[in-house]
Formats: sequence, C-alpha cells, structure tokens
Amino acid sequence: MIRKAIIKDAEIITEFNYCLAKETEDLELNRETLFKGVQKVLSDESKGIYFVYEKDEKIVGQLMITKEWSDWRNGDFWWIQSVYVHKDYRRQGIYTALFNHVKSIVDSDDTICGLRLYVEKENEAAKNTYKALGMKETYYLLYELSSPDKSHES
Repeated sequence: MIRKAIIKDAEIITEFNYCLAKETEDLELNRETLFKGVQKVLSDESKGIYFVYEKDEKIVGQLMITKEWSDWRNGDFWWIQSVYVHKDYRRQGIYTALFNHVKSIVDSDDTICGLRLYVEKENEAAKNTYKALGMKETYYLLYELSSPDKSHES
C-alpha cells in the first residue's frame, strides 16, 4: 500500500534518510538535524511530500517530492528525492510502484509539468532503473554553493 506519510512516520523516515546518505555517499548525517528536517516536511506540504510504501504492516520504502516552479512552463516540476527501500525489500518493485504512484498524480494534474531527479554520476544501477521507467538524462548539470555552517555532515 502506498500513502502520504504523516507525522508519526518521522522516525522511520529519518532512519531511512540516514541509511540513504550512508549507503550512497558514505555520509554520517546528524540525526537530530535530520529528524527536525523530516518533521518540517511532514508538517508543511509546501516543503515537500513523502510517500511511503507499506508491506508486512510496516514502512519499507519511501520517496519525497519537492516542487520547483517553472515560469517557462507555467507549472511545477516535481523533484523525486530521498528515495529509499529497506535492504530486505529491494528488487521487489517497490520503487517502481512508488514512482508509478507519483507519475499517475503528475499525469492527472495540469499544474505539474514534469518529474525530475538527480542521481550520483557513477550510480549506473539507479540510472538504468530511471531509464527503464521512461526518464531521460537531461543536458543540465547541477551546481551547488553550500553554507559551511549548514553542512550535511555531523
């Protein structure tokens, strides 16, 4: 079952995000900061929306959507972020189900002009998954300037 996450899901989403950062970037996130960030999203949909996948009466997968306004298209792009599936439930179609759930919302809402995500350059498995779901690599590169006192490391 897929549903929008609610505030009581904050602990498991925090844990999944912590594991995601560790597995994909070998980062140790500050759990307190992470928990507060997750709570803010869950209490303010303008910051994002988490969708969770439940199986065996527990949350086993997630993804978060954030919105970016496009004046060129007069609509929002939905950005897929914070994708995580518990290691015991991988390769069972959980991410595909979450993606298709979000895509069905996008397809039925004229105010949403598309889906986007970013992926680590070397993560071939993820890139192949996204391509298999119909996504295409764009010609854009991502640049970032982070505030040193707002670092994602603990």
